[in-house]
Amino acid sequence: MELMSTDFLSGLLAIVLLDLVLAGDNAIVIALAARNLPRDIQKKAVLWGTVGAIAVRLAMTGIVVYLLELPGLMLAGGLLLLPIAWKLLKSDDKPHDVGAAANFWAAMRTIIVADALMGLDNVLAIAGASKGHMSLVVIGLAISVPLVVWGSTLILRLIERFPIIIYIGAAAIAWTSARMISHDHWLSPWFDAHGWATYTLDAVLVLGVCLGGWLVQRRRTRLDAKA
Repeated sequence: MELMSTDFLSGLLAIVLLDLVLAGDNAIVIALAARNLPRDIQKKAVLWGTVGAIAVRLAMTGIVVYLLELPGLMLAGGLLLLPIAWKLLKSDDKPHDVGAAANFWAAMRTIIVADALMGLDNVLAIAGASKGHMSLVVIGLAISVPLVVWGSTLILRLIERFPIIIYIGAAAIAWTSARMISHDHWLSPWFDAHGWATYTLDAVLVLGVCLGGWLVQRRRTRLDAKA
């Protein structure tokens, strides 16, 4: 995959978008973990905790990228992404149960562990969007992580003001899921022989997730209004 090619740029855009949309909870966890520390130590804990989280995220993504080369796992990964896209469209007002750390090392450890556990959806989505190219993963993280860490408040406000951003993120995940399924070693020969099938699967999954999520949300709003 050549730099500045259409495939490279589309993959990079997908990774940055997925990072920004899926990392909202991770940004909140970072803030909660360091909220009781003095301001000067707080900044260091967030910085070095994020550095450690990035290193763990890169290692996890590298492992997943390698595993997705095995027959059948690209199909399984694509199917696993669909519930992630669906969950993204569900409004969840549950509080984050993350205790504030008492010192720098405790905060740093909390940030790294929490990011690793909560970032599994990010890892799977980004590994699929990268199409096996770790350079895309590295560049995508380098662009999006600073935006998430230092611009998390702005991102969350934008999502609250423009809910369509969530739908764009869910559509990107559904599209990534479709491409992972159609590129699986077991299924790719059939999809290659039927060029229309790839685009049909893209449309079915993207429209199914977004339209289904919108209908469920609309019904829930009506029920809340009647209650």
